Amino acid sequence: MEEKPKFKTVQEVVAANEGLPERYLQPLTGGHEDQPLNGPVPEMDIPSIDLSLLLSSSEGRQELSKLHSALSKWGVVQVMNHGITEAFLDKIYKLTKQFFALPTEEKQKYARDIGNVQGYGSDMILSDDQILDWIDRLFLTTYPEDQQHLKFWPEVPTGFRKTLHEYTMKQHAVIEQFFKGMARSLGLEDNVFLDMHGENARMDTRFNMYPPCPRPDMVIGAKPHGDGSAFTLLLPDKDVEGLQFLKDGKWYKAPIVPDTILINVGDLMEIMSNGIYKSPVHRVVTNREKERISVATFCVPSPDKEIQPVEGLVSDARPRLYKTVKKYVELYFDSYQQGTRPIQAALI
Repeated sequence: MEEKPKFKTVQEVVAANEGLPERYLQPLTGGHEDQPLNGPVPEMDIPSIDLSLLLSSSEGRQELSKLHSALSKWGVVQVMNHGITEAFLDKIYKLTKQFFALPTEEKQKYARDIGNVQGYGSDMILSDDQILDWIDRLFLTTYPEDQQHLKFWPEVPTGFRKTLHEYTMKQHAVIEQFFKGMARSLGLEDNVFLDMHGENARMDTRFNMYPPCPRPDMVIGAKPHGDGSAFTLLLPDKDVEGLQFLKDGKWYKAPIVPDTILINVGDLMEIMSNGIYKSPVHRVVTNREKERISVATFCVPSPDKEIQPVEGLVSDARPRLYKTVKKYVELYFDSYQQGTRPIQAALI
């Protein structure tokens, strides 16, 4: 689907003080009429998993069963003792905040090209009647290095590139441990998901800015969707809520737990786990007074890899639920804008 020429970012809309363009107004209340967009929602009851214990022989069993329970029930978990210091996570947050606070012409140096996801900009516009998300973002492929487009990597604020490179390496270690932990929690060999994910697996990091919004009851920060990744690592805003997950037709807010990374299962892990671990639908609501910042890293399999339910999870008792998929992410962006879920098409 062709992308339309872009217009103002949300920050520019806010700065121009022209009121709220109609393109952002939701026709309903986010699709669940009994829960208005900015109404109070209960908090999810998800555990914090100690990543350093997941792969330890003695104390790992309890962590693995907590992991299994959280991912089969919610598809989401908080991870602590992940090896990245709180000071370093704060630095990532601060640099993100500084980037979005730059003058428009400075940020525009990193503007993405039409039809390309990498770079700085607002919601991709694929149709004239599309309702836009209240978000500006900087989207960068961070791994492997030969897929980085450094022209989109900000040189200001100073240290942004160097810190992002460091963050990518630190996350890489977390991703590997988490893949092994998930495999172990399902009684599988450690590397079964990693092998299917592939050596040339990609990491895409997205820096998100949700400016204050005059009508949080009518405008959404990120429309309901499941992620097209294997899983996603998220640094949520420490001070401003907004991330919500859908379970059994009801929205729940994600808790804010300092010094943890929130990890949610994506569609490809749901396929690999033959539906045992669920890719949850989630959204971001807007805030009238405060901007909200988050940083998400998506783990995307090597493009040459076929993703399918792993053998050990298919049996007579639990037949295979999904087809084999390849280059899933390419299907994903069109579906996202249309509010449909590509994983439906992968069901057998």
